[in-house]
Amino acid sequence: MDLCGGIRSRRVALKAIVTQKTGGGGTEMSYGETTDEQPLSPAARIFREPNFNCYIIAIMGCKTKIDPDVIKAGLETTLLKHPRFSSIQQVASEGKSGEMNWVRTKVDLDNHVIVPELDPNMESLDQFLEDYVSDLTRTAIDMSKPLWELHLLNVKTSEAEAVGVFRIHHSLGDGMSLISLLLACTRKSSDGGALPTIPVQKRAATGTSGSWFLWVLSSVLAVLHLLWNSTVDIFKFLATSVFIKDTDTPLKGGRGVGFTRKRFVHRTVSLDDIKLVKNELKMTINDVVLGVTQGGLSRYLNRRYGESKMDEEATRKRNNLPKHIRLRAALLVNIRPSTGIQALADMMDNKSEAKWGNWLGYVLLPFKIALHDDPLDYVREAKATIDRKKISLESMFTFVCATIIVKSIGQKAAALLCHRILSNTTMSYSNVVGPVEEISFCGHPIVYLAPSVYGHPHALTIHFQSYMDKMTIVLAVDQDVIPDPQRLLGDLEESLKLIKNVVMSRR
Repeated sequence: MDLCGGIRSRRVALKAIVTQKTGGGGTEMSYGETTDEQPLSPAARIFREPNFNCYIIAIMGCKTKIDPDVIKAGLETTLLKHPRFSSIQQVASEGKSGEMNWVRTKVDLDNHVIVPELDPNMESLDQFLEDYVSDLTRTAIDMSKPLWELHLLNVKTSEAEAVGVFRIHHSLGDGMSLISLLLACTRKSSDGGALPTIPVQKRAATGTSGSWFLWVLSSVLAVLHLLWNSTVDIFKFLATSVFIKDTDTPLKGGRGVGFTRKRFVHRTVSLDDIKLVKNELKMTINDVVLGVTQGGLSRYLNRRYGESKMDEEATRKRNNLPKHIRLRAALLVNIRPSTGIQALADMMDNKSEAKWGNWLGYVLLPFKIALHDDPLDYVREAKATIDRKKISLESMFTFVCATIIVKSIGQKAAALLCHRILSNTTMSYSNVVGPVEEISFCGHPIVYLAPSVYGHPHALTIHFQSYMDKMTIVLAVDQDVIPDPQRLLGDLEESLKLIKNVVMSRR
């Protein structure tokens, strides 16, 4: 009882502080009275097209029950101060006919913060949560209001006391920027005034010692390497838009898969295990998680192909995989350096400017599907793939190409091109770095973060999200194509376990 009372009193205090900051004026905020209009970016216009109508989902598990009034008060002083979350999309009053602009509007939080009445005694609450989030993929957000929602579910699951689910239209920004913005609305649980700490990858130092001749020679070779890789990648990208297609595996969706209902499942593994492999093999976390994914997909596909043979314990000697499987993931790359959460927090506090928008390019990431006797081969292959993709201008080319098409032909042609390229690949893939310490959203401590996306023509999306000492693997699947997503999660988890065990045995 004392613990509950302490939590309740802290919420009341937070509500009082927030109300004090806003002057108790509800949603009648000064930004709602502005009439500034800004045109939609080319990528935002593409995301408005019916065949590319994408949404970002961000699931937050909370340690405590959620107080909707506290959440609303907190949103008024943070998220609503961002222009995209307080604007609607309207046809421009001036300029090109049919051109869409962002137009500021007053926000009624009751239309955005959704608190359904739920029976806390219902059975299988984990399944209820899965079904609830899955049902969101069947509906669209009303385009007459700012394109975001927050669903607050006060039901206790196996991982959390309550769950918040953000649904945000992809036209508001790229996934990295939107997740950074949501993190900028949080604070450290240990220090209510401090922003979360996000690890920054250190760039390898480039030595300039030695003779000038060797330096010039290495620079010339590096440029030639970059040009060659870029030429090959751009050719493959263009060919994918015309005739190159991935193999029709049990993971690949068919026609119309972008419009089907999706199911979101996740599993948490140890980030320390991933770091152990990273340090022992002198690689990056990206290398390790891509290797884990490659191994997990190989195990899953081998089982699916072997189902007719009743071959559950397939090894390299009992390989059910067809030869020469082409399986690629579309990886969205933010070609502009991501706006830091400090800059986003400053923007929401003082209305200072920060760069924003969908500056996205595509990278087609090949996966080598095979069974290896040595699980570390998956990580080695993944590292080789990533190292090569780092020396390429593929993402920049795809961004420039999409921008030119939108401005010269229109967003319908650009959306058709993007849709065709994704339809000819198998899945989407991403890996996002999260806070290293526990964070709180409007005074509610967060247990886990599980973001994903839907609306694109893939039956499978894999997302890795780190948080504290955990890594959450999130799958978005079309269950007509992948009826057993929990088994796929198990294969990914087992892939990490096998890789870690080999590393430990060789120490």
